[in-house]
Parts: sequence; C-alpha cells; structure tokens
Amino acid sequence: MKAPELPAPRPVLWPLRPLESAAVSMSSDNNRTIVTITHAPLEQVTPEMLAWWYGHIPGTMQYAGGIWPRYLVWHPLDHISYELTSPGAVVGPGSRLHLTEAFGRDPGKVMDLHVTVETVDSQAAIMTKRLLGSSMVRLENEFTPASGGSRYTTRLTVGDTTPLATLFLNRIAHDRAFPTPKLAAWTRHHVEEIGNLENFLPDLFRYRADHEP
Repeated sequence: MKAPELPAPRPVLWPLRPLESAAVSMSSDNNRTIVTITHAPLEQVTPEMLAWWYGHIPGTMQYAGGIWPRYLVWHPLDHISYELTSPGAVVGPGSRLHLTEAFGRDPGKVMDLHVTVETVDSQAAIMTKRLLGSSMVRLENEFTPASGGSRYTTRLTVGDTTPLATLFLNRIAHDRAFPTPKLAAWTRHHVEEIGNLENFLPDLFRYRADHEP
C-alpha cells in the first residue's frame, strides 16, 4: 500500500509535551500487548470539554492566523487526515472513523486505521478496530475531574483473547498495525497530542458555546 502524502506541518505554537511527562507501562498476556499511559494532569480541560472534543473533532477552528481542520491542529506535525465515514456530523457510539497519522512525520511509521467508536461521554472515549469478531486494536481514553482540569489515562491494547486472535490474528495486529518501533513512536505521539489539548481546547470550547446553537 502506498504511503499517504504528508501535509505540510502546521505552525507549532506551543511546546509539545515530552514523553517523560507521562508514566508509561507495557505488559503482555495471551499474545496481547497493553500500553498504559498516565498523562500529566490537563490544566483547565474538564471531562465535559473532552467529551465534546471527541464528539466534534470533525470541523475547523481558528489557529495561527488561519482556519484549520481541528484534527490537524491537535497534532500539528503528525496528523494527516480524520474522516467520519458513517452518516452524521457528530461522533458517537457506532460512528466509523478513518484515521491517518505519521508518527514523528516518518513515512515508515504511518498508522492508517479504520475504527468504530464504542463510547464517547464525560468519562471515556473508546474506539476499536475489529477483524473476524476479534479486537485487533482497542484504544481506551479515560478521564476524571481534577482540581482545575482532568486526570487522563490511556490504554492501548493490541490483540485479543479470542481463539482466532491467539491462533494468528494477534500476530497480524502486531506485525501490521503496531510493530515494536511504531508502537514506541505512537506512545510519544500520543503523549504530545493529549498534552496539546490544554493549549487550545478550553478556548475552542468557550468559542463553541458562544457561537454555535
């Protein structure tokens, strides 16, 4: 499959969080890999804002003197495209998404993934890539209120415990979706994109409240 063309990088208006700002752990069981990231607290970003964000990533926003797709602002270097491929304008349970990213802007570390949203609410945003009844990739974003913002934990699970998964699908998930170098690059990328939310989401959320019906 031909690698997607990377769009020009957007201006980076704020420092991206370093990997060391988060607590990262990795475990394996039944041929699955589970990466857990406990992010540094998100200042001024409430769970209500996060629920709105995950439901309204499609769309545009003002940024760096222009109008940009929100997804391209979320990570101004790595994000390529975000497509809502199911009917509707708001993302929610059952929505289907096509996500394309290049971690570290490396054409050799492209994630091109079709996923289905399971949950979007003020506690979590969860999406899954399934194949033959097994979960190949499951991303769980969980958030709780904290003083002035939110605590945010991410859990990425590559593989499943179904018989087909343990027989051969987990190997496919690790080889194609998240081989070890790409998984390490994704971890850094994810710390950066989640940390970036505190730089623009509070203002975007307030703007939406003032200007949208």
